[in-house]
Amino acid sequence: MTPISHEQYIQTQQGQLYSKCWQVEGSLKAPIILIHDSLGCVALWRDFPAQLAQVTQRSVIAYDRLGFGQSSVHPKSLALDFVVTEATHAFQAVLQAFDIDEFVVFGHSVGGGMAVACAATYPQQCVALITEAAQAFNEDKTKHAIQVAAESFKDPQQLARLAKYHADKAQWVLDAWVNTWLSAGFSAWHLDEQAQKVQAPSLILHGEYDEYGSLAHPECFAAHIGTFATVKILEGCHHVPHKEQPDYVLKTIQDFLANVT
Repeated sequence: MTPISHEQYIQTQQGQLYSKCWQVEGSLKAPIILIHDSLGCVALWRDFPAQLAQVTQRSVIAYDRLGFGQSSVHPKSLALDFVVTEATHAFQAVLQAFDIDEFVVFGHSVGGGMAVACAATYPQQCVALITEAAQAFNEDKTKHAIQVAAESFKDPQQLARLAKYHADKAQWVLDAWVNTWLSAGFSAWHLDEQAQKVQAPSLILHGEYDEYGSLAHPECFAAHIGTFATVKILEGCHHVPHKEQPDYVLKTIQDFLANVT
């Protein structure tokens, strides 16, 4: 079946969330929920969600986190526990809005860390976890890459590109990323406790040359998740595998989910 897309706004106590669903009519399989990266939004997944829905024959749902894309303005700066609390705030609202019982959660970059938190928070509902280029802790390599990126955003054209997707929230989006990850309070951040609580089959995707995190991250996730984890290192790949090597990523996910309800 060819997926049919539709948009939906979700009301929460913090504000309105924009979401988009690529629905596979008649599919009884648990849907895949996508969580975007630090500068991302639904639009920046581009055609990947539709392709993912097609190859897996599962409905795919993506949403803009609060403060991003077409969702409401975030009323304050990010709290240092923002990765973990995504599971009990926006993600929970998505589950309720779409009346989802069981789900597959897939997150890219910091969204991958959030996906781990979601799998840990809802162990009875999460039937599979997929992380892509996710950080397990705050590494010096990650901070250095963010510092380099922050310098590039001093070019007004760079911020204008961000505003194309986040409108007048673009500066907040950039500051939320840079200021949070480089803050002293976030330096000891890690997801060890959450990873240890994951009870679902887990696919850990990571680029060989990921500039925002070394191979220590997939190794860390695998060590804590244990026998549930399958690690795939993508040769020659950097931080965005689903754009750099889409065919491989889609086929790997298709195979991984083949025996998942």
